[in-house]
Amino acid sequence: MIKRLCFFSLTLVFLFVKPSITHAIENPAERPNNKFGIHIIDENDLEDAANLVNSKGGEWGYVTMVIREDERDLKRWQQVFNKINNLKLIPLVRIATTINQSGNWEKPKAEESKKWANFLNKLPWPTKNKYVILFNEPNHKKEWGNEISPEEYAKISRIYWEEFKKESDDFFVLPAGFDLSAPDSNETMKVENYFRAMYEFDNLIFTIFDGWTSHSYPNPDFCGSPNDSGKNSVRGFLWELNFLKNFNLPQDIPIFITETGWGCSKADYPSYLKQAFEKAWQDKQIIAVTPFVLNYNSHPFKQFSWKNPDGSYKPVYNEIIKIPKIKGDPKKPETIKKIKNKPLLPELILYEVVDTRILPNFLYPSLKLG
Repeated sequence: MIKRLCFFSLTLVFLFVKPSITHAIENPAERPNNKFGIHIIDENDLEDAANLVNSKGGEWGYVTMVIREDERDLKRWQQVFNKINNLKLIPLVRIATTINQSGNWEKPKAEESKKWANFLNKLPWPTKNKYVILFNEPNHKKEWGNEISPEEYAKISRIYWEEFKKESDDFFVLPAGFDLSAPDSNETMKVENYFRAMYEFDNLIFTIFDGWTSHSYPNPDFCGSPNDSGKNSVRGFLWELNFLKNFNLPQDIPIFITETGWGCSKADYPSYLKQAFEKAWQDKQIIAVTPFVLNYNSHPFKQFSWKNPDGSYKPVYNEIIKIPKIKGDPKKPETIKKIKNKPLLPELILYEVVDTRILPNFLYPSLKLG
């Protein structure tokens, strides 16, 4: 009870404090935007990704990629980002921990947040916005140290948000995508219950994010129709928006569908995906759609791969490459530094932190607290 009263009192104080930190991120919906994207596992697939998402008149499509804690090799990723720049791709970087001997992802540690922010800020990002996704599907035990803890995820998200924003206002911080079809079980938690628990722990948690990450898969069994609606469909992002409107999530927040796709032999994947892009994902609020996955021919995601073991591409790749695309024009950083052998020195940024509450992004005036 004391804890709740203290938190409530602090919240009331914060509501009347004027923030001193200005959000410098750009709203990608306000500029020409090529929403076509793809999820990759290996940076060696970047050229094929660019050929796909920037085909038919397109430029600056998106690529979702993962960097683990044990992969924070500055020289390696500076070279990768130089290539991303040259290919006119926009990276959505999902940060990850490491897999332990039990096959579970370790829980993120608070002290790693500064290391992540410092490392990622030294990379030559091709756009002013530096898109970072905070981990993956934490409503699965295996994704969170073999535990389910919405409270811990909320706490860690706030800590990482603060460290990224201290390092650079250009960090565009996104939450993990959640498994919308997970049941309440020994291994998973229903996303409704997970969201409620996050909110009960911190009733401002859904105001901190600069965009929303959605895993809008066509369920059940990754076999649904592109015409379906609801939580377990390619329109799952709409269900999330509607559900979270009572938990302070801005309703005009930019949407990033970083995972979707059909993993069912019965589905007409090429036709279904084309229909989804033409209908379900036409909403201007959707900034990027990066289906999972371009090239992964091992268990357990082999059925999602757009590439065959022999190196040839499946029909879905050839279908999407034919769709006309937009020439994106994302805002660029003031200077894009090409890195060769020596790392960038991080810029010195001074902050006068008056408001310790994480405030809603000023880009989204629809948010109303209280």
